[in-house]
Amino acid sequence: MGMLNILHLCFLLCTHICSACKRLGTFEMQDVFKEGDIMIGGIFPISNKQDNILASFYTTPPKPQCKGFDLRSFRWIKTMMFAIDEINRNDRLLPNISLGYRIVDSCASPTIVLRAALTLVSGSEEKGSECHPPPITALVAESGSTQSLVVAEALGPFRVPMVSYFSACACLSDKRKYPAFFRTIPSDYHQAKAQALLVKQFGWTWIGALQSDNDYGRYGIAAFAKEAEGLGICIAFVGTILRTYPQSKLLEVVDMIKKSNVKVILAVVAEGDLYPLMLEVLKQNITGIQWIATVGWVTADRPSTPEMFKSFGGTIGFVVPKKAIPKLGPVLRDINPYQELNSSFVSDFWETMVGCKPLSSVNVLPNITKICRGNEKPDYTNKFFDVTQLRDVYKVYQAVYAIAHALHQVVFCEMPGGNVSRKCLNVSDITPKRVSEQLKDVHFVDQFGEEVYFDENGDPPATYELVNWQLIKGEVQHIPVGYFSPSANGKYDLVIYKDKIIWNTGNLTPNAVCSEICPLGTRKARIKGLPVCCFDCIPCADGSISNTTGAADCIICPIEYWSNERKDSCIMKVTEFLSYTETMGIVLVALSLFGACLTFSTLVVFIHFRETPIVKANNSELSLLLLVSLILCFLCPLTFIGEPTVWSCMLRHTTFGITFALCISCVLGKTIVVVTAFRATMPGNNMAAKFGPAQQRGIVCSCTVIQVVICILWLNISPPFPDKLYEQRNKKIILECNTGSDAAFYSVLGYISLLAVICLVLAFLARKLPDNFNEAKVITFSMLIFCAVWITFIPAYISSPGKYTVAVEIFAILSSAFGLLFCIFMPKCYIILIKPEKNTKKHMMGKNTKHAG
Repeated sequence: MGMLNILHLCFLLCTHICSACKRLGTFEMQDVFKEGDIMIGGIFPISNKQDNILASFYTTPPKPQCKGFDLRSFRWIKTMMFAIDEINRNDRLLPNISLGYRIVDSCASPTIVLRAALTLVSGSEEKGSECHPPPITALVAESGSTQSLVVAEALGPFRVPMVSYFSACACLSDKRKYPAFFRTIPSDYHQAKAQALLVKQFGWTWIGALQSDNDYGRYGIAAFAKEAEGLGICIAFVGTILRTYPQSKLLEVVDMIKKSNVKVILAVVAEGDLYPLMLEVLKQNITGIQWIATVGWVTADRPSTPEMFKSFGGTIGFVVPKKAIPKLGPVLRDINPYQELNSSFVSDFWETMVGCKPLSSVNVLPNITKICRGNEKPDYTNKFFDVTQLRDVYKVYQAVYAIAHALHQVVFCEMPGGNVSRKCLNVSDITPKRVSEQLKDVHFVDQFGEEVYFDENGDPPATYELVNWQLIKGEVQHIPVGYFSPSANGKYDLVIYKDKIIWNTGNLTPNAVCSEICPLGTRKARIKGLPVCCFDCIPCADGSISNTTGAADCIICPIEYWSNERKDSCIMKVTEFLSYTETMGIVLVALSLFGACLTFSTLVVFIHFRETPIVKANNSELSLLLLVSLILCFLCPLTFIGEPTVWSCMLRHTTFGITFALCISCVLGKTIVVVTAFRATMPGNNMAAKFGPAQQRGIVCSCTVIQVVICILWLNISPPFPDKLYEQRNKKIILECNTGSDAAFYSVLGYISLLAVICLVLAFLARKLPDNFNEAKVITFSMLIFCAVWITFIPAYISSPGKYTVAVEIFAILSSAFGLLFCIFMPKCYIILIKPEKNTKKHMMGKNTKHAG
């Protein structure tokens, strides 16, 4: 920046202090000159090599020595000359005003291009003359973005307009730094957007990148990386190259390409920087890589050879759309060194194209030994003479016409096309600043139907053509296979004709991924230490799915759904409840009916033998009522089986509570009868008289009514209801009867338990009755079984899952019912049916000597 400021100061002193000042020196440069009323400058990289100059601040720098000759750059020069001559013949554009030009060689060097720019804006002078204003009003320059940055920064403060035809770096769109910079080629920002969309459309997520070690490469990769990040594209590596790098550095980049697993490489590199690397890639026979090119090299002649096609065949890249300029053809074919003796560019061209040096040539290439005699002709089949597929050449043509239209509006204060009557500004009053301001408003349609204008950043509309390297008839052809252009909604459309593309890998589209896309039913899992494009595929957890490939996360199924085996879709959960048709339901129903039938048979036996002593001795009325209640207890489980409904849920719990309360109340009544009978044998005790059948019925009824009241309150306050139990880790929906009120449910159980404990205590106290048939003992055993069953029921009930909760409750009901039936009535039935001889009053009143003594 310090050197540029010094140059700015020198420029100001030279252009604004005109009191007998003289230059201390001039830059001697190869140029092409034509005088005109208005001068336009041009800077082109005709030479592509520069000898290293060892300069000192104490001596005058030597004249730069440039080598090589670039045919493409020379065609740019001839195009600029052709466009200016065409404008001079146009009576509607700048009528009666001639345009002149001075074109110099930049040698593709930032230092030389700065010299060239300062030389052009400083003008020429005769010996002894005073300082003159800059002779050029606008500048067509430069191809390299780095060179354009140098010129734009040096001339920007003076508003000298500069129109580039090939510098695409997005950094040049900054109007605060480069207020007078314009270009006819789209910015790399748009190219990066197009490249990112291209990569995304082919499903490439893992690519390598190469960049020139200059502003063009660095800004190009940065723009692409920004666009790629939003599309989920990862850059595996970024290799940096420059034509001046040593061979060892070049080999490091080649080795990195060989060792990587990338199948697609984006090269944001100038053609001159990339070519040495391409030669090394070809030498080491590196194939199988799909290259994505940029405007800088995709259509360049030097890389587009059949030899390079071995490693770089199938290359795709974006270029500006091609145009045909038929009138340029005769101009290119009419290049004659004997008619343009003063142009060293023409001499070099002839030596390059024909392989000989003209007799009058002063500048001779070292490797040219043949002398031209005047009858030699170049090979007109060379691409240099093809004017039917012009891309960058057309951008030079547009740049010249854009400057001409700006000049016309400055001079005549109106758009070109009409018959102008007078000038509104003299040619001598034209300043670069006026032209720069007018370029911002330039908007016209050229003779090929293309709109030419600049946006607020000095950029043209971004339109690209996608081309593919294909080998046709032994030559590399750049075949259009798509396009990128603005759409009506202000965005951009990318259209690719995939069936027209020939890939480096053959007919198959390259697969450029770090990890294969995750299939359905799996999700991505980041691999620690690697970019996001490298991942493992993990199956979705139960209850979640991924129904798209490459899913980042699994989707949890809705609460009523579950994942299928492949984990790619949600299916309805299986509804689970204790059914009559399943094995466990059938077994429980069978046990329930068996218990009811067995109890009913016992009831029939007791009714039939109701007049026998053993039936009478055990209070036949309470026994029959107990058997009826046991039948209801055995039938109660039937309400627990089947799909829960509102009525079945209310019925099952209340029926269970009331029937068991009735059952235990009967047992309690029998227990009290036994106790009172034992007490009645004692002298002076008349308790048996006070506890007759009426009192027994009252105890049974009152104890049962209390349970009925509890159930009625339960049903009115918070009744049981059918409910679906959803568990996220369970693929079943459990249909169950929600108790509604846990307090009411446990009150019912607690009341039954209270009655059972009272019975157990009373029976235990009367266990030593002296009769042969001790009723208190059997009641004690039955209550022990009953209490044991229901004590174990509660933890089992709480811990059992799903339908097994219902099964546990049914098992508890059946177990306690069978316990009561067998303990209380089995001994009596045994005597009635098997040992009828013991069914006598005498035997019943017999004393048990074991307990009597």
